[in-house]
Amino acid sequence: MTDQSPAKTAEPAAAPPGGPRETPTWADRLPYLPHVPLVNLAFVGLALAVVVISGLTNDAFLTEGNLTNLLRQMVTTGLLSLGMLMVILTGGIDLSVGSVVALTGIVSAGLVEGLPVPLAIAAAVVLGAACGAINGVLVARFALAPFVVTLAAMTTFRGLTYVYSRTPISPTTPDFLTLGAENIGPVPMAAIITVVMFALGWVLINRTSAGRSLLGIGGNREAIRLAGVKVQRHLVLAYMLCGLCAGLAGVILASRVGIAQPSVGQGFELDAIAACVIGGAALSGGKGTVGGTLGGVVLLGLIDNLLSLYDVQSYWQQVLKGVIIAVAILARRREQQRT
Repeated sequence: MTDQSPAKTAEPAAAPPGGPRETPTWADRLPYLPHVPLVNLAFVGLALAVVVISGLTNDAFLTEGNLTNLLRQMVTTGLLSLGMLMVILTGGIDLSVGSVVALTGIVSAGLVEGLPVPLAIAAAVVLGAACGAINGVLVARFALAPFVVTLAAMTTFRGLTYVYSRTPISPTTPDFLTLGAENIGPVPMAAIITVVMFALGWVLINRTSAGRSLLGIGGNREAIRLAGVKVQRHLVLAYMLCGLCAGLAGVILASRVGIAQPSVGQGFELDAIAACVIGGAALSGGKGTVGGTLGGVVLLGLIDNLLSLYDVQSYWQQVLKGVIIAVAILARRREQQRT
């Protein structure tokens, strides 16, 4: 018996999801290229533009002396930004870092006159970490708003600085002054210390469970708590690391300048926050990279250096930094809306 059923005809191929496939673009033909947000490219272009404009319009910019001075100037902002990043990743903020710089700087300058230099430096850095730990305990244990806690700490630590000394202290110990003034080849020792700190920060965030926990706390605190992470412990760690970086920045600044003033550090928190935001950190937490923060530090350093070379008043520099922060936040928000 022969099969009388009708012959099956080939069915047309189903259209790809989303309609007909469009002609691939050049980016589609290069899938191995990493995705780089447009706003990141914009900031990189701005940094390159600053370098080119500075080199073409000012003969002093590309000199060895100016570049060395530029590296030294970026040390304080770099260390503060690295510590601030740890706090911002958790969704917090630390407004007291400038006061911690003043406190640890003047304490270290006073201690070196009666203690060995390494011990005096270590004591000042530990003091900075202790200041950060206090902030962390108040934020984590008592569930207080980071803005309120660190705003109160900013005033408290500044007052303690004046309690320790109402007048500037000029350290005379040569070994202490070497920390901020000595070069290793053409590179300042302080800049090398900063790069090492950034490398350690990168390892912490990208290669340790503690760093991933900081990101998770900023992304979804309740979910990370249910996953078994000790949220309070990691919050204290973040603020303690921020205080440690601020303490180290205060010691290096006092060593570089050769004088520790109780009034120093005002507005330093603005520079640190600006560098983090420019580098891609979200003030709501859960997003940010060490490399991006370092890029923000470099961009701000270049802008400050250029404005100083052209004798622009310091208050106009503050205006520009405020504008940069606002533009960076708007650009990052638009980027997040597109993704």
